[in-house]
Amino acid sequence: QVQLVESGGGLVQAGRSLRLSCAANGNIRSVNSMAWYRQAPGKQRELVASISGGGWTTYAEAVKGRFTISRTNGETTAYLQMNSLKPEDTARYFCTGDITPIGGMRGDYWGQGTQVTVSS
Repeated sequence: QVQLVESGGGLVQAGRSLRLSCAANGNIRSVNSMAWYRQAPGKQRELVASISGGGWTTYAEAVKGRFTISRTNGETTAYLQMNSLKPEDTARYFCTGDITPIGGMRGDYWGQGTQVTVSS
């Protein structure tokens, strides 16, 4: 059983920072790429940032220069450092991982999400 658990969301004022964490738990052989998505009310889920197994990163244009994705802890934990937050960053943030479980098939796993609310 593989689970992704996000934490670190909350309510902050515009201009402040938050750091989201995503831990991949369970019987895991390897974690390949990991990514953060977000979904605001009434909008489609969108990719925020991704990091490959080799450490290559990509970012949505809206967050470039403000958000940083990283991985540590044997590459099974991903972080999203969010600086200079704006009200338009308000959304539920989801972590996803391309994971190969022990004795299982490689696939995409998703967390339950963590809410980020930025007040003006």
